[in-house]
Amino acid sequence: MSETTTERDLLLEVADGVAVLTINRPHRNNAWSIPMELEYYQHLERLEADPEVRVIVLTAQGRIFCPGIDTQTLSDQVGDPALTTHPHKRPPITFPRTIRKPIIAAINGSCAGIGLVAAMNCDLRFASNKAKFTTAFVKRGIMAEHGLAWTLTRVLGTSKAMDLLLSARVVVGQEALDLGLVDRLFEPEEVLPATLEYARDLAKNSSPTAMGLIKSQVYEAEESTHEDARTLAIRWWYTVLRQHEDFKEGVNSYLEKRPPAFAPWDPATVRVPDPLPTD
Repeated sequence: MSETTTERDLLLEVADGVAVLTINRPHRNNAWSIPMELEYYQHLERLEADPEVRVIVLTAQGRIFCPGIDTQTLSDQVGDPALTTHPHKRPPITFPRTIRKPIIAAINGSCAGIGLVAAMNCDLRFASNKAKFTTAFVKRGIMAEHGLAWTLTRVLGTSKAMDLLLSARVVVGQEALDLGLVDRLFEPEEVLPATLEYARDLAKNSSPTAMGLIKSQVYEAEESTHEDARTLAIRWWYTVLRQHEDFKEGVNSYLEKRPPAFAPWDPATVRVPDPLPTD
């Protein structure tokens, strides 16, 4: 299937099991807006339920990924504090972590403020070696927004997160990779093709059910103990996966030395495994 949505803040294209969401606000340098944020979440909800989609890629048009919140929004709030964006009344920006499909950010250029927050809430980040990253918040006189203090600390470690948050210094290329802000670096023109190649490989060869469950396991493990993670895996295996068709296909394709042919993601797959039997 191939689908394209135009004349919106986000463009959508679906092909080969991969959905590409492209920030499309060139008139505002791809700055983040609240309507675009809500549109992004709506797309994610629909794509999670779409059996033809196995992996999601977030990228942007042109040479800028997202420089942060739209400057008009910032100006409005300085002029009239009543014009706040009400983050406590909106869906949390961590919402992408709840989607049971991998989301990969293909970062084609500058990434700052809430743009960096959005990128960090994707599961993987592939970037241009020319892309610039900054937290920005301290230079706007505000706190680290939207849980970025939590995310950066867990990804980078306390002192490195503190450095980037307190200084808002710009990080480019190899340093971004070394710090762990991004997972792969590419020449600017190769970022999206390389990301799509990786995403298509996942869509073709990785079980949609296993990917969805692994994603939830990883994020749950961040706030649980090692033992909790171990027993949760047993619960998934014992109560769901040992009878699932993807397990059978995974084993049979390996034994028969052929590529797997996994069924599409089933939105009805349980979100919490049953408790282990006591007898």
